[in-house]
Amino acid sequence: MRKKLVAGNWKMHFTPPAARKFAEEMKTKLCTPDVDAVLCVPYVSLQSVMDALAGSLVKVGAQNMHYMDEGAYTGEISGEMLASMGVPYVIIGHSERRERFGETDTTVNLKTLKALQHKITPIVCVGESQRQRREKRTAAVLRKQITFALDEVRPSEMAKIVIAYEPIWAIGTGEAATLEQAEEACEMIREHIMDNMGEKAAQTVRILYGGSVTPENASALFAMPNIDGGLVGGASVKPSFEQVVRYGK
Repeated sequence: MRKKLVAGNWKMHFTPPAARKFAEEMKTKLCTPDVDAVLCVPYVSLQSVMDALAGSLVKVGAQNMHYMDEGAYTGEISGEMLASMGVPYVIIGHSERRERFGETDTTVNLKTLKALQHKITPIVCVGESQRQRREKRTAAVLRKQITFALDEVRPSEMAKIVIAYEPIWAIGTGEAATLEQAEEACEMIREHIMDNMGEKAAQTVRILYGGSVTPENASALFAMPNIDGGLVGGASVKPSFEQVVRYGK
């Protein structure tokens, strides 16, 4: 059985003092041996939140990283820097990074490989736009993104990777995919990995659903056979995030 994982993506919310306060208030509420809970926070709050969560089961993640360890990349943060802090998770290729900041399938792959090199678990995001879904290209888009993202990744490394399916049309809109749509897409992803990397890789990788996950729909989503948890945006900066994590049990 794959252990459920619920990752909160705080996006650009909370100053470091506010982040620490929220993490301190939530850490005991999010602790459960049945679910891996992760808070993915802005760079400036990583240390504050790690200090607040010290000794708890809740882990911390970054929201992005560069694929080079060092160099003339003003404003960027490297995987080596995150690893030196002890950050165990990082989001790679979120749709907002793809749409607004020029992230490509190639950079997603480079970052994924670099995260694995530094023993950081990448949460690799994939998903289709509303137009692509209307044109019935969801399967083709997901196969392309997964193929690029996992290029040169060994089947034995899939247990160290998390895939997050986030339909772009459902992010921050309040319009979640139906249970059937979410499960179908996650099943497509798992089948593609099975076809290219084998059954063991497909059965060990955790696949999350991300796209307007709330306390109201989390329980039903997480009960689907190919959905191993959630990548949660807006709901993760509210006290009710506890309920989302608990529904992963």
